[in-house]
Amino acid sequence: MSALIGPEDLTHEIDIVWVASDIDELDYVRQALDRVRGRRSAPPFHRDGRLVGYAVLGDGAKPSRASGTYLRRVFWVAPHDRDSAPEGLYKFGAPSEAVDPRTIGARVEGRKTVRSQATELSVLPTGQEVALPSA
Repeated sequence: MSALIGPEDLTHEIDIVWVASDIDELDYVRQALDRVRGRRSAPPFHRDGRLVGYAVLGDGAKPSRASGTYLRRVFWVAPHDRDSAPEGLYKFGAPSEAVDPRTIGARVEGRKTVRSQATELSVLPTGQEVALPSA
């Protein structure tokens, strides 16, 4: 999970809406917290890439007193991500904010997996697992 997103940011999530039909084919999605005006509808998207999902907030979520906006998770992919450029920058590894979409749920932190990171696990003699680039 992104260092900027903590469990307290997920407290009022009641659902995750996937707007991309190919979510099971994505090795990873980027996640971010965006300030938006509403709790439920699709948020505006102003990044280079495409929105693939977003969190829906329940009635208990309160807007910021300063801006009247809500913090909500959004999930997206950039044009240079692995789904569009499999031999590109993220052939191995993934962006720091990338998580496996199959591990995401309402109030559930997404996790990095071998699939999302495009790595294989190797076990050191100490028993510690380390990720190695795929061959």
